Amino acid sequence: MAQRHTDVCRQSLLLSNCPDEIAEAVLARAHVHHVPRGATLFEQGDRAQSVYIVVDGWVKLYRMTVAGAEAVVGVFTRGRSFGEAAAFRNDVYPVSAEAVTDCELVQVPAAHLLDLMRSRPEVCVGILSATFAHLHALVEQVEQLKAQTGAQRVAQFLLSLAPCESGACTVVLPYDKVLIAGRIGIKPESLSRAFARLKPYGVSIRQNHAAIADMGRLADFAEGDSPQIRATAQ
Repeated sequence: MAQRHTDVCRQSLLLSNCPDEIAEAVLARAHVHHVPRGATLFEQGDRAQSVYIVVDGWVKLYRMTVAGAEAVVGVFTRGRSFGEAAAFRNDVYPVSAEAVTDCELVQVPAAHLLDLMRSRPEVCVGILSATFAHLHALVEQVEQLKAQTGAQRVAQFLLSLAPCESGACTVVLPYDKVLIAGRIGIKPESLSRAFARLKPYGVSIRQNHAAIADMGRLADFAEGDSPQIRATAQ
């Protein structure tokens, strides 16, 4: 692996809390894979053979419902890892994984990780940290689905991608709008209406770019604290 691969992996939740020698031991048998857009990494029900860390690109995790609909569970990008919990339990993957852009991934064999966990308990800290982060993200996702409108969820999605914390900002939409809709739990045809609802709050969409006039104003809307939302509630 190149140094840049190692640097990204060391910043991931899986390895950020591990001493250097432990991180080096985890990555000793890791491999870098270049995965084209649309490629399947694993399918729901497959035996968990690897843990993945994203170096570049975007990967979606999803489940198929009984009716054949796709439910997006999460979307992961640079520095994010996935597959830890299934590897920890020596179990099957509860979701499928697909590259939604061309990706560069670091693949760590699950058997190697399990061996290290038995001999070096420090590795378990990384596994628990990553698993907790996934759980926390799912709790937030459920909360958004229960308590926020579609437009508020779109606003929260844009805020999560923004490279700045205040003032004006431009966000690059990283993948297609169908996947964005699936990620935030609305129908694709409702996404355009949700974007339109954000125009009064300073958001304009041009192709795959979202220009945000004021991050604070958009955050107020996402959290239900804008004057318009308070007036509606009254």
